Amino acid sequence: MTLRTEYDAWHERVYESNRQHEDASSPWYQLVREKIGNVAGLRVLEVACGRGGFVRELARGGAHVTGCDFSFSALRVAHAKLDDVGSSRWATLVHGDAQCLPFASGSFDLIVSCETIEHLPDVHDAIREMHRVTRPGGKLFLTTPNYANLTGLYELYARLRRGLQKTDQPFDRRQWFPQIRGWIRGAGWKILEVDGTVHQFPILPGRSPMRLEAVESNHTVRKLLSPFALHYFVVAQKKVAG
Repeated sequence: MTLRTEYDAWHERVYESNRQHEDASSPWYQLVREKIGNVAGLRVLEVACGRGGFVRELARGGAHVTGCDFSFSALRVAHAKLDDVGSSRWATLVHGDAQCLPFASGSFDLIVSCETIEHLPDVHDAIREMHRVTRPGGKLFLTTPNYANLTGLYELYARLRRGLQKTDQPFDRRQWFPQIRGWIRGAGWKILEVDGTVHQFPILPGRSPMRLEAVESNHTVRKLLSPFALHYFVVAQKKVAG
C-alpha cells in the first residue's frame, strides 16, 4: 500500500464517520478567514484541499480557486460538494502532490495550506513549490500543528510512559514554531504575520484538554501567545524582484 492509497482509505473513513461534517468549520480556517480579505477575482490555490469545504467557500467569495489534493477519495467528495451548490464554475479540482505541484510558476495570487506540511515526507520541497507557483508579491496563508506548548509536553510525557503510538493519519510529523518559521524563510518567503489558535491545558490523564476560550476571543492576547498555540499560523509573502 502506498502513502496515497493510505490517505484514500483515511479520507473515506473520516467521511463515512460523519458525512454532514463541515470541514471548513475547523479553527485554523477561522484564522485564514480573518486575514485573507476579499478574494473576488483572485487566483487562489488550496494545497491539500481535502474534501473541499474551504474551496467551496472561496468559490462563493468570487475567487478563481483551484483545490489540489493527493487523495482521489478526498477529491471525489469535493467534486460532489461543489456540484451541489453550483460553485463548480468558479473552482477547479486537481490531483497532485504538494511536493511537486502540477502548475506553472507564478500561477496564483494566494496560496492556502492548512494542516498539511506535517503530513508530507519532504516539507522543504512542498514550501518551495508553493513559493514557485505564487506570483511575486503573492501571499501564503499556512497553518500547521505546533508542539512547543503544554499539550506537546504532555504528549511527550505520555509517549515516554506508554511508548510510541501510531498517529491517526498515515504520516504525521511533530514540529514546533521555530522550525516552521525556518522552513518558510528558507524557501524564500518573507513572513508578514504570525498567529495561533487552540490554546489548551491538559488537566488529567485520559481526559480531553481544556480549551482556553478567553484567549481565543482576544485577538491581541491570542497573537502574543501564538508560539504556545496548538495550531501555528503564518502569513508570508513572495518577494518582488529588484
